[in-house]
Amino acid sequence: MSTILALDTSAEACSVALLADNTVEELFELAPRDHTRLILPMVDRLLAQCGVSLGQLDAIAFGAGPGAFTGLRISAGVVQGLAFGAQLPVIPVSSLAAVAQGFFAVSPPPSPAQALVCMDARMGELYFGAYAWRDGEAVLEGRERLLAPTDLLLDTTDAGVYHALGSGWRYLDQMPALDAAGFASVDTGVLPRAKAIAQLGSFRLVRGETISAGEVEPVYLREQVAWKKVGQT
Repeated sequence: MSTILALDTSAEACSVALLADNTVEELFELAPRDHTRLILPMVDRLLAQCGVSLGQLDAIAFGAGPGAFTGLRISAGVVQGLAFGAQLPVIPVSSLAAVAQGFFAVSPPPSPAQALVCMDARMGELYFGAYAWRDGEAVLEGRERLLAPTDLLLDTTDAGVYHALGSGWRYLDQMPALDAAGFASVDTGVLPRAKAIAQLGSFRLVRGETISAGEVEPVYLREQVAWKKVGQT
C-alpha cells in the first residue's frame, strides 16, 4: 500500500493529509492569509502524529491549482523543498478535481452523476471543470476552463444529475442559461482539501502519473501569470 503526503493551500483553507494503509488522516484549518505560517508546522505535526518520516513516503501530492496565486506558489515551493530533500516523486492534483473527489467520496451518488466544480477566479472570471465518478475516482470530462459567468453554458436536459460545487456558483444570477432549481444539489462553500488530494494521488501514483521536484509548477489557467521554478532567473 502506498504512503502519500498531501497538502493544499490553493484556497482559503490550509490542509495536510497522510494516506497510509488505505486510511487518511488530515489536519485542516480555515486561514485565508496564514498559509505560509501554518503549512510546514502542520506537515511536521501530522507526520509526528502518524509516526511517519519523509523517508517512508512513496510520494508527495499537492493541489496544483487552479486557485489563489499566492497560495499556489506557497504549496509549490513547499512541495519542491520537501521532495528535493527526500528525493520523492511529486503528484500534481487539480484543485477542482479535489473538490469533486471530496464531494463524491462522502456519499457516492447513483450513476450517472456529474460534479460541476466552479470556483471564483476573481476579476469577473470563474474556474470550471466537470467530473464524473468512476470506480472511486473523480475523473475530468473535457477540460478545465477559465471563463466569464455569462460564458458558462450547459445542456440542462439532464440537469438533475448535476451537483454544483464551489464559490463560483454564487454568480448563478449572471448565468442566464442556468437554473439552480434544476441541479441535484448546490454547495457554494465547499473547498479543496488535502484528504481528497491524497485519495486522487493514490490513483495517479499507480498509473505512474508523477513528476520530479524540479518539474513542480502551479496551474493558473491564466497565461499571463508566470511561475519561475526554483533555480530560474
